[in-house]
Amino acid sequence: MQIKNKPLYSINYEKELNTPQLEAVTSTEGPLLIIAGAGSGKTRTLTYRVAYLVEKGVPAHAILLLTFTRKASQEMIQRASRLLDNRCANVPGGTFHSFANSVLQKYADRIGFKKGFSILDHTDSGSLISILRKEKGVSSKNRSFPRKQTLLNIFSRAVNKSLTIEDVVIDNYPHFAIELDAIEDLFNAYKRHKVKHNFLDYDDLLTYLHMLLTNDAEIRKIVSSNYFYLMVDEYQDTNKIQAEIVYLLAGEHTNIMVVGDDSQSIYAFRGASFKNIMTFPKIFPDAKIIKLEENYRSVQPILNLTNSIIDNAECKYTKRLFTKKTGGMKPVLACTKNEYAQSRFVVEKIKEIHGETTSLKEIAVLFRAGFHSFGLEIELAKEGIPFIKVGGFKFLESAHIKDVLAHLRVLHNPDDRISWYRIFLLLDKVGPKTAQKLYNDLSKKNTGYSGLFTLKVKPAISQSMSRLKKLFEYIDPTICSLSQIGDAIIDYYTPILESNYDDHPKRSKDLEHLVTIMERYDNIESFLADMALEPPNTSMDDSFSINYSGDDRLVLSTVHSAKGLEWKTVFVIWALDGRFPSLHAIKNSEELEEERRLMYVAATRAKERLFFTYPNDVYDKISKMMLYSPSCFIDMVPGSNIEKQYID
Repeated sequence: MQIKNKPLYSINYEKELNTPQLEAVTSTEGPLLIIAGAGSGKTRTLTYRVAYLVEKGVPAHAILLLTFTRKASQEMIQRASRLLDNRCANVPGGTFHSFANSVLQKYADRIGFKKGFSILDHTDSGSLISILRKEKGVSSKNRSFPRKQTLLNIFSRAVNKSLTIEDVVIDNYPHFAIELDAIEDLFNAYKRHKVKHNFLDYDDLLTYLHMLLTNDAEIRKIVSSNYFYLMVDEYQDTNKIQAEIVYLLAGEHTNIMVVGDDSQSIYAFRGASFKNIMTFPKIFPDAKIIKLEENYRSVQPILNLTNSIIDNAECKYTKRLFTKKTGGMKPVLACTKNEYAQSRFVVEKIKEIHGETTSLKEIAVLFRAGFHSFGLEIELAKEGIPFIKVGGFKFLESAHIKDVLAHLRVLHNPDDRISWYRIFLLLDKVGPKTAQKLYNDLSKKNTGYSGLFTLKVKPAISQSMSRLKKLFEYIDPTICSLSQIGDAIIDYYTPILESNYDDHPKRSKDLEHLVTIMERYDNIESFLADMALEPPNTSMDDSFSINYSGDDRLVLSTVHSAKGLEWKTVFVIWALDGRFPSLHAIKNSEELEEERRLMYVAATRAKERLFFTYPNDVYDKISKMMLYSPSCFIDMVPGSNIEKQYID
């Protein structure tokens, strides 16, 4: 490719960039791996590189910028345009999927499709699965068979991780192993139907692009030569297929720059492969490796701790984050006597920090799993502290938590029509009309929940009603403690949970945690009163940006949803061995290493203050173990890098 003679640059790159950033921007020929530490100016580096290539004389159309969101690529190209001029606006940028679509639409006939193929979105795919299920005679009423969304998750995971359907089912949905043959048959029917009707789904875009570039040397050369300079953002989040597409695109010229941080590879559950960023130098032996280690986000005491966390990683690119910022407090590890004390400690600290003129939206509480914040949400609601929750869900908004609470509510108020209606609808073969009739018959007896024992029902529902009656015979509030009642309700509810939800193992953990909250209450009335305090916010599903709409609200977030964000003060709660990392991860070396990186991501969100908290003596009902040790990731940090506190 012919490049114009080197121009006089209008941007003073030496002034605008630190030394490693400048090297990354100006090293344009050959393969380049940029290990960009947290807060080290990754986006800035990519933006200046786009401007540098264009200013150097590279035609904008010959540069390809691949990112994981359309917003990210647009933002970089817009910034580059503001730095230089509108030539940068012509740089092709977008997601792997959008790029794949543009190529496949042009060469559809080469992969066995007609031009103008349709793309199935998730809703369309779900509808197609439902149709095929009926054709295969797998009724949606067969509760031992996965629902359509679960089937789509299984199919997608198999494609993105290059696994068999059997591998995915056995590893992630073992309770559906008995239906493995039928699931595989449905998967094959789904693939055949898409080809026959000229459909590609979201995952097909990658698999067919990979197939085209692999099997058709002519097309591979044409596509590769169109983009003489290739840049890939967040390379640690690529899956196996995406990485191989990158190799194929760069095969003709090897002018490829990938940017990422191995220490922030935390999306294996979505198919991301940690190995991609680690093996890049093996795929391209002459690759130059540049590390961005100057951090522009955090004070040095926080960086000392985050460096210590990742130092113990088994496989990594060694780096030492540093900053020119001065001062800063040493991170704190607070051990509390129980979960309630942990929540109260966090609430009181938030009130103290907020009182020092720090706005609530500059404070975040992070956790590994959504249910870890349940107890804290109650205490925040009591104190009237507004918050927004990102990732996971609020227990008052989740169906399985509402189901359990309904049984408690009718104990407290037998005239609670809404809760009785919900309880009856959970019974096998009971629909809305029957539920309404059951409630009417019960209310006529005017004897409270004891009227349930003499309630007459049709034979079709007698068995499930018998189980409900036995439950209410046992859960006498005058004899049982609240947590004993909670345990009994959950024992009764578990078969219903398993019938109604494909992800019931995960939801069971939520219910277990709900019982631990019950243990702090002496009676149903006070517990339900706190449950009824609706937090003044709306929950959001996994998202990577937060729109505060001008409101000053505390942020509660899973660590996965917090990646890429930052706050002045960060609390990481449940930093307890067995919770973060989970007991399951402790037994699996690869998962343990991913959770170490997850803890690193959590810690590197903090700019000025960082707190880790964990409750002491937590009983895990599944393993029947007492959990009392701080997270091994934090416990290994040298004492000079953390302040330990014990809260009564």
